[in-house]
Amino acid sequence: MSVGLGIKACYAGFNVKFYTATNLANELAEAVQFHRLSKLEKSLAKIDLLIIDELSYLTFNRYQSEMLFQVISERSERASIIVTTNLEFSRWTELFENEIMVAALIDRLTFRSHVLNMNVKESYRLEQTLSKGNEVKEETIAD
Repeated sequence: MSVGLGIKACYAGFNVKFYTATNLANELAEAVQFHRLSKLEKSLAKIDLLIIDELSYLTFNRYQSEMLFQVISERSERASIIVTTNLEFSRWTELFENEIMVAALIDRLTFRSHVLNMNVKESYRLEQTLSKGNEVKEETIAD
């Protein structure tokens, strides 16, 4: 859905950038390492819609967490952002080391926002695979 909204925004003339959360954290870290952070921050500030996908599969160290927080905080009430995750907010402390920062991050993301809970029991991809008549085998590995 986030990609579809991003494409629609592009067609409407908006400047859109898509990152996975991990890729954005890595790009920020590389920008710091190569003294390009200011340039990257200016580039991100020009984007009308920033999409951060998959904020839930990998954890972030304190430094990565702070850089992601800074990007999101800078956009707060200034520009649009879409964040996708399969974790409810109460579990975000599993991703980031600093609980106080997590509370502030959630506060900034949810203020004047639309939160769509799309978590379902069955995976959309699995449902599509099964609807095409493909068989999915589950294997159990015993110790």
